[in-house]
Amino acid sequence: MPEFEQYLHNLFAQRASSKVKDAMMYSLLNQGKRIRPKLLFAVLRAYGLKEEKGYCAAAAIEMIHTYSLIHDDLPAMDDDTLRRGRATCHVAFDEATAILAGDGLLTMAFEMSASASDDAKTALAIVTECAKAAGFEGMILGQARDLAAEGNTLQHEMQLREIHAYKTGKLLSLPLVCGALLANRHGDIEQWRQIGALIGLFFQIQDDVLDVTATSEQLGKNAGSDASNHKATYVTLLGIEEAMLRANALYDEAQSLLQRMNIHKEPIEELLAALLQRKH
Repeated sequence: MPEFEQYLHNLFAQRASSKVKDAMMYSLLNQGKRIRPKLLFAVLRAYGLKEEKGYCAAAAIEMIHTYSLIHDDLPAMDDDTLRRGRATCHVAFDEATAILAGDGLLTMAFEMSASASDDAKTALAIVTECAKAAGFEGMILGQARDLAAEGNTLQHEMQLREIHAYKTGKLLSLPLVCGALLANRHGDIEQWRQIGALIGLFFQIQDDVLDVTATSEQLGKNAGSDASNHKATYVTLLGIEEAMLRANALYDEAQSLLQRMNIHKEPIEELLAALLQRKH
């Protein structure tokens, strides 16, 4: 997505220079998988709209995601040193700058989401969805429960599923919902939420498996970090084979829900197929 990458670069062109700005750009513009923007763009194409209509909202979501990675990598959280194939923000700069860079991206995300549509009601709805997905009843709740589960043996899969429904699922549902809002297809929003929740859990189980089966070079981050941080994962709870069976069942369920929607399904189907085959 070179056009979207250039769009992200251009957002910083006229901004005041600072070490924090450098750290924000270092983390955000290191590309990564861009799964969330791709989901939003696929929804727009499914509705017959151009990807450019979603650039502002996609930037906001990617800023929220990147902020969460910066803070997640900090010594007080997962204490990781590698992200997207290079040194994490606090290693490349320093811990204080990394905290401020994360804060800067989060607040800039709301500046972007407020401008995501020329229609004030749609823009407000996107701001609200971003706040709920990222907030203390969304992604942050999942992160808090994930930290609380470190070193503890979870007895039930539903406990782990609930953690990831918030930690990963909320931000993977967000671009689908924003796509429907931008397309003025409010009646589809709840179905997109369901699909996003399934994709989010599927994606997280894949991450759990890749953490123990892939190398750091393949992942672009430290392999085995879940074990070193005593994380509760689908692999520790169910084993690799059973975890992948769960992931495939979730994928099939998401596809089943997608087939019931009155949209051009090919863009979403292609992206889901690519996610199924991912190696990092």
